[in-house]
Amino acid sequence: MSGVAMGESPRWHENRLWFSDWGAQEILSVDASGEREVTVPVPFSLPFCIDWLPDGRLLVVSGREGRLLRRERNGSLVTHADLPGPAGMGWNEIVVDGRGNAYINGGSGIALLTPDGSLRRVADRMAFPNGMAITPDNLTLIVAESYGKKLTAFDIAPDGGLAKRRVWADLGDGVPDGICIDTEGAVWYADVPNKRCVRVREGGEVLETVTVDRGCFATEWRGMDKIAEMAKARTGQVLTFEAPSTHAGWP
Repeated sequence: MSGVAMGESPRWHENRLWFSDWGAQEILSVDASGEREVTVPVPFSLPFCIDWLPDGRLLVVSGREGRLLRRERNGSLVTHADLPGPAGMGWNEIVVDGRGNAYINGGSGIALLTPDGSLRRVADRMAFPNGMAITPDNLTLIVAESYGKKLTAFDIAPDGGLAKRRVWADLGDGVPDGICIDTEGAVWYADVPNKRCVRVREGGEVLETVTVDRGCFATEWRGMDKIAEMAKARTGQVLTFEAPSTHAGWP
């Protein structure tokens, strides 16, 4: 499909690809034939990132407003949690693990929102944390540090806390944005300035590279000061290619 204003946060859910078009202030879903549906309009917010609770309700990060929204079964949007944002760039990415723990990052840190509603900071001093993924056993969180040009891993404690921080992969000139894990334990990362998606093994070995003609979050990137211009131009696309291994873990 084409005509996307500012596509982010792709998630496969119920046999459709869902993603946030925060330039158009809506959550879209699209089937394999390219037929799209505006599943969740968010006219009052920039919906940065999405994921689902174990019971199937959708969570939406309303980053600039410092809120985590929840879509109820009747389609209404309510406030799931207020996010007293870390200083800096506001809230960005979310991933929900198999136990219902939601990790949300922004600025230079990561916060944990547990199923009982408690919110606490579990990591800091990060170089613009971006995409996050959790291994199928719920034991490891991997975070893309965009400005650090690396993937960072943490052990996940039984209470959801993070420990044993380490470099999972040094990416050289790679600038990671969104990420996901496959069944072979490799990680795909989207790279905006280098216009590619890259599959790497722990340690940094590059297994596969897919190069495209624009920044790999599905739009012709013109800079943060040009968001309104990019939204109007709608140069974003959704592209597909055959992956060597299927998805694993969360999201």
